[in-house]
Amino acid sequence: MGHTASEGYAYGQLERAVHTAAAAKDGATRQRARAKADRWREVLAGMADGSLRIGSRVPVAGTPAWVTLEVAHGGFATGRFLAEVPLSPAEVALCADGPGTTDRERLNLWYLTDAGLGTLRAMLASESYRIEVPEDAALPVVAWLLDHGHAEAALDLVAELRPYLRRLRLAPLPGAAPRPAGALVRLSTVGEVRGSLGSASTPPAVAAMLETLKVWHPLFDRLVALWCDTVKGDLPRLAENDVTGGWPCRTWPADWTQRRAQWLADYASASARHTASKAHTHPKSNFARLHRALLACERDSTELTGRDVGWIRRALANTVTKHGEPGSEPRAALRALQAAVAARPTHAALAAALAERLDRFPADGGLPSIEAVAGDAPAHLVAKVARALEAPIEELVARNVITSADVLATVLPQITAQLLAANFDNEQLSTLYAQTYAAFRRRRSLLLLDLEHQIRIEELPWVRAIDPLRARRPDAARAARQTVAQTVLLALNAFPHAILPNTLVRELGALAKQAELPMPLVEEVAADIFMGRFTAKWRAAAEITSRTMAGTLYARYYDLPQSWPSTPRPRPFRALAKRTADEFADVCVARASEAQPAHRPRSVAANGTVLEQSQILTTQNLAVLVHTLDLRSRLRASAPALAAESLKWTVTRLATRTDHHHAALQAIKNAAYAWRQALFFLSFCDADTQRATVGQLAEQVTRAGLAERFTPAVTGLAHVVEGGWFTPGGQVDSAAGRRFLGWTTGRHWCLPDAADHVR
Repeated sequence: MGHTASEGYAYGQLERAVHTAAAAKDGATRQRARAKADRWREVLAGMADGSLRIGSRVPVAGTPAWVTLEVAHGGFATGRFLAEVPLSPAEVALCADGPGTTDRERLNLWYLTDAGLGTLRAMLASESYRIEVPEDAALPVVAWLLDHGHAEAALDLVAELRPYLRRLRLAPLPGAAPRPAGALVRLSTVGEVRGSLGSASTPPAVAAMLETLKVWHPLFDRLVALWCDTVKGDLPRLAENDVTGGWPCRTWPADWTQRRAQWLADYASASARHTASKAHTHPKSNFARLHRALLACERDSTELTGRDVGWIRRALANTVTKHGEPGSEPRAALRALQAAVAARPTHAALAAALAERLDRFPADGGLPSIEAVAGDAPAHLVAKVARALEAPIEELVARNVITSADVLATVLPQITAQLLAANFDNEQLSTLYAQTYAAFRRRRSLLLLDLEHQIRIEELPWVRAIDPLRARRPDAARAARQTVAQTVLLALNAFPHAILPNTLVRELGALAKQAELPMPLVEEVAADIFMGRFTAKWRAAAEITSRTMAGTLYARYYDLPQSWPSTPRPRPFRALAKRTADEFADVCVARASEAQPAHRPRSVAANGTVLEQSQILTTQNLAVLVHTLDLRSRLRASAPALAAESLKWTVTRLATRTDHHHAALQAIKNAAYAWRQALFFLSFCDADTQRATVGQLAEQVTRAGLAERFTPAVTGLAHVVEGGWFTPGGQVDSAAGRRFLGWTTGRHWCLPDAADHVR
């Protein structure tokens, strides 16, 4: 049966979602939290009754791996099928009288009739369809196969799909799905950006402030003027703790009653129309006191008590002292400034205006340029619009639209899909494959145990059916190789401190396969699910790393093995029929002892120390990529700047204050990963550059206030730069230098004291 994930993580996620649903002030946030809580309840219910086995690549009982599942945070399948959706009214009309036990089955069977196949052929011919989940491509593939002399393959595919016709949508949605041309990509469609802009709203506090400035302040000034006109003598003012000046209700102008009635009518109208602000209704506010007095005083002060008149006088003294008399220059200047503030368009108004400018562009396409819609819009809204810009990846990185390697991985499939689709001679099939690939890459990854791997696109039955028709074109292979190299260099130059995320590693792997470049690319493994085994590709990557980095700063700093035995000692993990690299695992475990002052077997921290060694031994793909793609010369020119940027990020990350123990440990781990990236880049620099970089690092550490905490790491690096080595325990004999690692089973020597007390 294999292992299964713990329910503890799911319980924790449910608890957080429930708390947010109960405590969040924003209604939309509460609604999202409730939906999230429902998903986690489904996960826990499935784990409890055995219908879900989290950790397997087929976590839903009786369901093949190719079915697209709803996946919650952390890779937990909920049991829902994303292709299991209700029919639209138009779809119901197509198959109302057809055979089948469900509406979905009736529609899927209709698509296999002459009329349905004709509809699918028309969609393929005009490219007027959208593949949202990979299953949407299944029946179009059947139609294409039947139309091009592959009836046997089509029938085999239908037979494999038959058990799922009653539940899954297996045909595309109508409507074109424009794709960026050539090497252009976009992060979002125009429709998605327009929806985001249209959902912008004014925060309640801001709406209340604007309403106060526009409505209630002018009404208040008129109310103050009404009562000031009843004062005989000087207007009341505050003098220390006393009120000086005349008293209200001593004189009554001829038009006072008429003005009072008009003010009360205007107040009633404003109260009905403007409800964002409630400050004027506070019973102890000057506004409320003067309003109550006005209600009680129809023609004169006979209905007011002496106490009431005293409160009127006090309220007038408060506002006159603070803001000036009605009509005075100070009060007029203040109100003019407030009116100018209130007249400024709100974020929501600006967003709505910008959304209108997008109406002339296709909702499911992209923008040819930002200038076409930006105009005088503020920069933060233009940045949102830029998500729909179709441009080369390099431009989107430069514009800060692509802000991380993870985001880079989300747009790269737009290029990969076209490169892979180019292997099909038939244009219709090529377009269908490109959309299918893009939809497949949108699938969320599952949490997997026991060295299982994520489903590959070739495992989709309809893709497997057309795979024999794929041709290996040399021009497509060359384009894929060029794309891999450009993407790797872009990621390293734009985000030098970050290891390549799993999503990007998988996409690079697909491109490498297209380019016919064998590369043992390895993923980052979570410490809490690590089972102590590695597959053979980790050892292969380590071999390449040892050869590529031999004699470099990186090799000396981390004491890389100079060579690996020519015949590895594999031991098959028979339950999975997967070859493991036990010798590599043994080396990682032995090296991890440096970071294990406190022996904690089978703990997350102990797993982390082993996994960190696997990353060190493989450079987490950097050496493999540089070697296979022959990037040495291209990397050498930018290496000094990349190393400096990575070290700067390391110092900044460690200098960011946190009083939370877990956050502090996470900061150290991320800093150590950036440190490792920096040492990789420094290995392509000459000795003088390495010394200068270490000198700059020491100055940065001192300026950041990290001298006491981080000097051992700087000292250790300087020692290795000068040709030295660490002791087996990761220290320097002649000085207080240490090798900087991110994981430890004890208290990390770089941990700030404050974070050590909050656990």
